[in-house]
Amino acid sequence: MIYDVIVIGAGSIGIPTALNLAEKKQKVLVIDGEHGPGQQNNKKAIGGIRATHSDFGKISVCLRSIEILRDWKETRGDDIGWMSNGYSYPAYREQDAKALKDLLQVQHSYGLNIKWLSAAEYNELVPGILMDGLLGSTYSPEDGSCSPLQTTNAYFFQAKQAGVQFQFGELVNSLKCEGGKVLEVITNKGRYKAGQVINAAGNHARMIGALAGDDLKVFPDNHEAGITEPVKRFFGPMVIDMRKAPGSANFYFYQNNEGQVVFCITPDPPILGIDNRSTSRFLPMCSKRMIEIYPRLRNLKVRRTWRGQYPMTPDGFPIVGSSEHQQNMIHAVGMCGQGFMLGPGMGELVSRMCLDELSKDDLRVLKSFDPLRDFSAEEVFK
Repeated sequence: MIYDVIVIGAGSIGIPTALNLAEKKQKVLVIDGEHGPGQQNNKKAIGGIRATHSDFGKISVCLRSIEILRDWKETRGDDIGWMSNGYSYPAYREQDAKALKDLLQVQHSYGLNIKWLSAAEYNELVPGILMDGLLGSTYSPEDGSCSPLQTTNAYFFQAKQAGVQFQFGELVNSLKCEGGKVLEVITNKGRYKAGQVINAAGNHARMIGALAGDDLKVFPDNHEAGITEPVKRFFGPMVIDMRKAPGSANFYFYQNNEGQVVFCITPDPPILGIDNRSTSRFLPMCSKRMIEIYPRLRNLKVRRTWRGQYPMTPDGFPIVGSSEHQQNMIHAVGMCGQGFMLGPGMGELVSRMCLDELSKDDLRVLKSFDPLRDFSAEEVFK
């Protein structure tokens, strides 16, 4: 059997891409080494969906993701727990306030609905937030959140209904390449032919790229997260504290649609590699930071913590584009821990790449994600 497209990876990028291609009448196969969809970093996402980035490419893709997920229940019927709860970046240092205000101008020019709130206005959104030294905060009300588990489940069954075939528990071992094309994808269980191949392999993107002769600059590092018991809603947006502290670069938390507070921290220095074992260090470190900025959190009971990876690139932008050596292969990798929020919009973009339907705006977006860029830029507040 020959497929129109083989997608390697059934995660945040792979399944939305497969669904979009199948709905455009393509015969699609998705191959994944896990036992089901979204079993690597997708299910470890904390659920935030924001367009508050610093670049046209990521802003555009995430604005589209927000539209898709916000309207999902109405258009497709599945409850994925969507909330338009917004994102916020409180500033306690003059340099952060200036950087956020400067970035506002760029974000406004790209069509983002975001504004600057005074400390008093921010306290209305997050009642009881630490006011000592608070200079204000950005707030983007159209950003939101939804359940990674429910969303992945919804995408998976929609994709199956559209005709996507899935091969789980299969590891891609090699690619048969001739004449600048991938002729076959070879796994530990079989061989599959396709007109096009998409690398959406997450943590394993670099290895899959190497099979095609490409050197993809994707290097996973480890992050931990946690979730509390559910309680009555008592604050609105995602809160991101950008200040560094011993062991962490920043941290963030929000209350999801079920009333649970979900939280995460960015280790500093980064913890490289793929290690899914939770640590005893994370919870005391993150809890201390959270209680300092928001004392109302102090009596919540933590249900569990977990660990996953951010497949990082040197500049914090994804790698999305054609293989350097195989003309029928596309890489959609290196989402830098933002695959869940990029996925819906990225799935549409990659499907247009496959079908040669790119618009002028698409080409502009893809400039930010070019696999052959020099990686000298850096995403602000990534």
